[in-house]
Amino acid sequence: MSFGNVYSDYYSDQIMTPKNKRRLIPSTSMLVAFDSSAWTGSFTLAARELNLTQGAVSRQISALEDQLGVELFSRSKKAIQLTDVGKIYAQEIRPALQVIRNASLNAMTNSPGGTLNLAILPTFGTRWLMPRLPSFLSENSNITINFATRTSPFDFHQEDLHAAIHYGTANWPDTDATYLMGEEVVPVCSPGFLQENNIENISDIANATLLHISSRLQAWPDWFDTHNLSCRQGSGMYFEQFSTAAQAAVAGLGIGLLPEFLVESELQRKELVLVFDQPTKSEFGYFLVTPLEYSDYAPVVEFRKWLLSQVNVPRNSVID
Repeated sequence: MSFGNVYSDYYSDQIMTPKNKRRLIPSTSMLVAFDSSAWTGSFTLAARELNLTQGAVSRQISALEDQLGVELFSRSKKAIQLTDVGKIYAQEIRPALQVIRNASLNAMTNSPGGTLNLAILPTFGTRWLMPRLPSFLSENSNITINFATRTSPFDFHQEDLHAAIHYGTANWPDTDATYLMGEEVVPVCSPGFLQENNIENISDIANATLLHISSRLQAWPDWFDTHNLSCRQGSGMYFEQFSTAAQAAVAGLGIGLLPEFLVESELQRKELVLVFDQPTKSEFGYFLVTPLEYSDYAPVVEFRKWLLSQVNVPRNSVID
């Protein structure tokens, strides 16, 4: 039996007076305090998140429990814990609050204007998205974009974000994922490194210094497997971002296995060269990921439409 059915059963034989109706609709300040406390697991953390005192949050929760006539948290000296009823209530209240936030955003802005809070991958953002973004802003001058950098999936419920550009699969719970593009990686290095290390055959790469990306630890092993070669596990240098690995390759520190579209500039300037023109297509891709409650939010709709129009536009034509 769901919590909603408990309410339904309880009130099925009751006269729905204005007083009863008010009891079923607590104030938003109570609900926001409860929601934050439920997801942080702490009145103190909730207070910090809401810029309130811990006592104020505690009083809001107590008032909510009094209004509903149920205990939502069990309390001890050092911790709070949701009761069974509290867990169900938290799951059902959060989507409702998101709907209210979304409706408020749409009411505050003139469609398709408004604010878009977007999480981006750092190198994808600087090297692919930013050169193209002026065209979006010129077409949608009444949309303001705020950026946050995220390198791995996160909980949208804990973030003030409307969408994220994500690399991986579409398997992100409670979201709408729009496929943007795939990715092909190629081995690249500086011209000097290539000459100094006498790399003449594809098998010679295994003996060179390899540049790894910490979020793509399987990239090199998978590339070697594709070419029926073995590689030394754990050898080489490790970097958190593609941009840093690309600069290390330009500096002659080793061979990077990098997405070709992210190092187009270095290849055009001859700062990097293809060690072998053997691109390997990744099984993953880039997606625009949006919480379900924001899928129809006007700035998200406009940005999604624009992104899909840009995925096949060469970078040269963007810059020119």
